[in-house]
Amino acid sequence: MTRIATETELLVTESASRRGGGRPRRRRQSGRAGALVYIFLGAVVLVSFFPFYWSFLIGSGDASTISDQNRSWLPGGNFFDNAAAVVNNPSVNFWKALLNSVIVSTVVSVSVVFFSTLAGYAFAKFKFKGRGALLVFVVATIAVPTQLGIVPLFIVMSQLGWTGTLGAVIVPNLVTAFGVFWMTQYIGQVVPDELIESARLDGANTFRAFWSVVLPVLRPAAAMLALFTFVATWTDFFWPYIILNGSNPTLPVSLQLLQATYFVDYSIVLAGALLATVPLLLLYIFAGKQLVAGVMQGAVKG
Repeated sequence: MTRIATETELLVTESASRRGGGRPRRRRQSGRAGALVYIFLGAVVLVSFFPFYWSFLIGSGDASTISDQNRSWLPGGNFFDNAAAVVNNPSVNFWKALLNSVIVSTVVSVSVVFFSTLAGYAFAKFKFKGRGALLVFVVATIAVPTQLGIVPLFIVMSQLGWTGTLGAVIVPNLVTAFGVFWMTQYIGQVVPDELIESARLDGANTFRAFWSVVLPVLRPAAAMLALFTFVATWTDFFWPYIILNGSNPTLPVSLQLLQATYFVDYSIVLAGALLATVPLLLLYIFAGKQLVAGVMQGAVKG
């Protein structure tokens, strides 16, 4: 039996190596390819890290650092003083802006994942008239610039009395066309119809089958969509700047007050920008392993 298995493995290997050209393929030198990949990834990491280091370099100096032609490439010792100046600035209202950004980003991320997953499930697995045209229409809205809808959206929020409230920022972003398209494609490729049919045979209704059977399979795509949405909402400035006021801002809106005076101290501005980036870095650090594990699990299941 061992001899037969060995011969079978050799035949399968030889057959796979002769596909297409009729000649056995040569193995690539994995060590050399691996070294090139690591060198390339290291260069990408250095290039990506440089803006953070530059911001920290300027943010740890003083007002004269930005104009010093002979400045050192080593950080100064004023970063914590500049960060304290940002946090303690009464016009910035840092802690309330931070709390508002956390609330808005979290609610929007959860809502986008939930509604986009429901819509993607319907588009991918339900058969109804006009499904293709409706999906094309939803995806086509991605090409519409956000600026075109600002005026009517502001009028609607004013009539509802939501001007200056977080609801005016949360409600328009409860679902996105990108999220619907993302989940539609993922569900169509990963979730088999047999899985849904088996759940229905066990007595589950449509929503029960979605919640208990389909949704756990979508964890990798849902995690990535939640991360993208959280970062985009956290860094959003245009619409919150228009609809919110200085007494109830999000973090990007609040930090722009650091350069609202005639003289701009860029060391304080960049220190504030780094403070606003720290929560995103912590999110990537703590959620990175879970995201990679979810993606790998989804790849193995697929």
